[in-house]
Amino acid sequence: MSNPLLQQHELPPFEQFQPEQVVPAVEKLISRNKANIDKLLAELDEPTWASLVEPIARWNDDLDQAWAVFGHLNGVKDSKPLREAYGKALGLVTEYHSWIGQHQGLFESYQAIVQRDDYAQLSQPQKTAIEHALRDFRLSGIDLPDDEKKTFATLQQELAQLSQTFSEHLLDATQAWSLHITDEARLSGLPESARATLAQYAQQKGKDGWLVTLEMPSVIPVLSFADDRELRRETYLANVTRASEIGPNASQFDNGPVMAQILSKRHVAADLLGYRNHAEVSLASKMAESPEAVIQFLRDLAEKAVPQARQEFAELSDFARTELGLDDLQPWDVGYASEKLKEQRYAVSQEELKPYFPAPRVVEGLFETVNRLFGIRFEPVEQFETYHPDVKLYNVIEGDAVVARFYLDLYAREGKRGGAWMDECRRRHALSGSVQKPVAYLTCNFTPPVGDKPSLLTHNEVTTLFHEFGHGLHHMLTQIDVVDVSGINGVAWDAVELPSQFLENWCWEPEALAFISGHVDTGEPLPQALLDKMLAARNFQSAMQTVRQLEFSLFDMLLHSRTQGFDNAEIQAVLDGVRAEVTVVPVSPDNRFQHGFGHIFAGGYAAGYYSYKWAEVLSADAYSRFEEEGIFNVETGRAFREHILSRGGSEPAAELFKRFRGREPSVDALLRHSGIAA
Repeated sequence: MSNPLLQQHELPPFEQFQPEQVVPAVEKLISRNKANIDKLLAELDEPTWASLVEPIARWNDDLDQAWAVFGHLNGVKDSKPLREAYGKALGLVTEYHSWIGQHQGLFESYQAIVQRDDYAQLSQPQKTAIEHALRDFRLSGIDLPDDEKKTFATLQQELAQLSQTFSEHLLDATQAWSLHITDEARLSGLPESARATLAQYAQQKGKDGWLVTLEMPSVIPVLSFADDRELRRETYLANVTRASEIGPNASQFDNGPVMAQILSKRHVAADLLGYRNHAEVSLASKMAESPEAVIQFLRDLAEKAVPQARQEFAELSDFARTELGLDDLQPWDVGYASEKLKEQRYAVSQEELKPYFPAPRVVEGLFETVNRLFGIRFEPVEQFETYHPDVKLYNVIEGDAVVARFYLDLYAREGKRGGAWMDECRRRHALSGSVQKPVAYLTCNFTPPVGDKPSLLTHNEVTTLFHEFGHGLHHMLTQIDVVDVSGINGVAWDAVELPSQFLENWCWEPEALAFISGHVDTGEPLPQALLDKMLAARNFQSAMQTVRQLEFSLFDMLLHSRTQGFDNAEIQAVLDGVRAEVTVVPVSPDNRFQHGFGHIFAGGYAAGYYSYKWAEVLSADAYSRFEEEGIFNVETGRAFREHILSRGGSEPAAELFKRFRGREPSVDALLRHSGIAA
């Protein structure tokens, strides 16, 4: 019987999906691909782009389509059967990629294409894809002796499973803790919208009263607004000890041993490849030259930001002592005191802004912003197969043609991984004379609507939505037909955040806020007085926020630059050293941030978290051209689309940036936007 997931689908057949399909589908596709590749190589007289690269790309795209469905559902609709199936299939997919990466015949065939007389006639995207493939062969251990190849492949499989375990522990630990509240007095200070969310959480569990959970729509309001200091402390400690040896359900979900194994195996793999450490392996495909260069970049930023951050924290401490009676400002007090100081200084709070950012209006405003910049529009698809009623599907239209599609999944719910992300569903790809349209997943975890009232977003959540949509545009507006370098594929990791952080800028522009905002009851845009306060407060504690990102980035790079000492105590020692260098906010001795740092242990950011700061440099500098020429200047928007969004990974990110900006990137715009003195 044919499996529907093995057929070519323009969109995923979600309603046909069953967890038991995952492993057979992956097994069948991998088996077919391996047989096809070996048969092709055995019968191939002369390797060319058309005879070798195109058919393999087509077969791999079939696997990518199925795996994209399984991976997405694993993140947004967790269940025990799916988790088990995904874990088994993950091992198969990892083994397949190792098989590809260590296939000597395939490697030699790619080399033969480069040595052909007509290689120079290939398009730039084709040549880049081949260059990347040859680099990735070497990073997969193609040059190793056979016994070391096997060791390396085994390490890759073990690392994939460990990352999945880390992610599962974090999700389970997040959902294992809750605090049931029946005394409404404990909720003093919490805005009505937050209380409604906590009441909804309680109802979903069949309880009365309110339920505080470790989902962000619960944690952030409690730490920002709850007058009950003990409630803040309990919630904070539960959050920062998640998946650790001292957190809730510690024996089940402790990520400590998992982190140690991941770091140790990454180093062994790096050593096999001839690199000093995993950081060097990571940077082999990035813009940055070396771990030392990244660390210097981060420390240069810290030199500018830390003095101002210390001053900001001193002001907060004085305010907390004199106005709030908090003589010993603890970590669980910082968000609360900051919100109070912000209200006093600027007479504005996130909660006061929320009625002006109902989710449907914000989405419309996002679409209008993108339409003015890039000349595309969006239409909802009324009937489609979905995995949850909250999900919407949109067509991306240019002229009269549908050029891409995306799924929009905005709200937090049980079984859905926390955070916000964009992921690929379908990649742009020239197949048999036609072009496969790109399709994206755009996923957030905003507070869900309560009753018939729409979800109200904080301004921070508005910028999160714009951020992820920037990634989506990079994927959906590509004009590259070579799948390995179309959209976000093949883009240097430290440049991949450029379009996302770039789009955030419009969330602060009065001209754009006029249609991004609209009061939930009256529809009126954000009043000028509130807008002025919000803009005045834009750089409130910006240096404190900057050093927080520098802490994460330095910890990541220094940790992955190590060659030994990967146990819990050593990991903690690295983090403690970084905190002594750049952190200004007090840290609880119970803080186990690293146990939940999914970006570097379960995502793609290992020795790459610095890319957020580097991309901020690029995005601020790119946006400064719009500041000079007009924030909705059509020609400037066309240039950004042409040089950045459309080119994917077909050319080096540094070259594309210089083509758009006319020069090398400068850090000055970032410092100016952040209100940090140069």
